[in-house]
Amino acid sequence: MAYTMLSLERYGPWALVTGASSGIGMSFARQLAAAGFNLVITARRTQRLDALAAELQQQHPITVKTVNLDLSDTASLSHLVEACHNKDIGLIISNAGFGFKQRHHKLRMSDLDNMLDVNCRAPMALSHHFLPHLLERGKGGFIITSSVEAYFGVPGSAAYSATKSFAKTLGEALYGETVGCGVDTLVLCPGLTDTEAPTLQGFDKKEMKGMKSPDDVAAAALQSLGKQPVLMSASLPFRCMIQIARLLPRGLLLRKASASIDKIIRP
Repeated sequence: MAYTMLSLERYGPWALVTGASSGIGMSFARQLAAAGFNLVITARRTQRLDALAAELQQQHPITVKTVNLDLSDTASLSHLVEACHNKDIGLIISNAGFGFKQRHHKLRMSDLDNMLDVNCRAPMALSHHFLPHLLERGKGGFIITSSVEAYFGVPGSAAYSATKSFAKTLGEALYGETVGCGVDTLVLCPGLTDTEAPTLQGFDKKEMKGMKSPDDVAAAALQSLGKQPVLMSASLPFRCMIQIARLLPRGLLLRKASASIDKIIRP
């Protein structure tokens, strides 16, 4: 695995990573640990989180604090803030998120509420809390994980694509507010990535073309921090497909997307 050596002086000594128990979040944590960052890592799955902390502290001379919480519980944000108290956190990675592949009306409203809290409220609250500290330091970074589905409303993924559009728009605006202040803001928009998400949504990953590894996605984001406001981290064919889709008449695009999603979502 190729690690990105971020400047500890600029972005350290502590970094916060949400959704760190698997996928892109775990890759962020491993690469930051290799670069010498102390970490606050959060996720719902305590055993996985503790195992990751033990692994990182065994392999690197760093300190890792675990915070087991569910960001769909709005009260958990205050617990996370408390856990970060007295730690000079210079890099915040708001990575936790989840989605569904199903017709909108077939989903439970409670699940949609939880997704809204994790995908939208959490990055909004974390940026609101931590940005004053970063601006006072005059240095640091903030990364928000969005999705390529943020670029247009995706049938079969209506609320998820809407939440990721919120995250992308939030991050872009924060980039504009922080540029020139020493604080680097980046929106990460991954495409197909080899995480648990496709399987949990009912897809066969063997049939999915152009899938990237979470290590490559995390590394690309860390390399892009401070260089651009938005990174679309997807294979070249997938990036081309997204760009072509954005040029199509919106009605035609949505009809074609709806017909395609009917073939793969669960009945």
